[in-house]
Amino acid sequence: MKDKMKIGIIICDRYHTCAGGKCFRSLKEREGAFSIYGDDEEVELVGYTTCGGCPGGNVEYAPEEMIKNGVQTIHLATGLVVGYPPCPHISELKDFIEERYGLKVIIGTHPIPQKYYVVHTKLGTWNSPEGNELIRPTLADEKTRSAYD
Repeated sequence: MKDKMKIGIIICDRYHTCAGGKCFRSLKEREGAFSIYGDDEEVELVGYTTCGGCPGGNVEYAPEEMIKNGVQTIHLATGLVVGYPPCPHISELKDFIEERYGLKVIIGTHPIPQKYYVVHTKLGTWNSPEGNELIRPTLADEKTRSAYD
């Protein structure tokens, strides 16, 4: 039997009441950033929390709790990328978790909803090599993005 990949999700505190529906659906469907896991790979969500609010103070402690549940990879939720304004600390959060806890960190969960893609494209939010790299894991085709509106 193949081992389970155990993941945690950290969302933006602005969306602290989010029930996780888009993240959970995309995990099940292996869409967005979860497309890196094969359909035959068992993935278990073992932690779900907020960053704790700017500048992300909960990130200092939450991964340690997730590790106690066996977490191997942490996903920083798509909301950190598509909220307005996008999280100005996302790179630092990723770097901190990787350095402090030795965990793999992936930016993104569910595909970017089309309505957010349209607005951010008009605003030029991601018009840079860094911006393009930031959205790459969650940039699906228009049909898929529309399904997440």
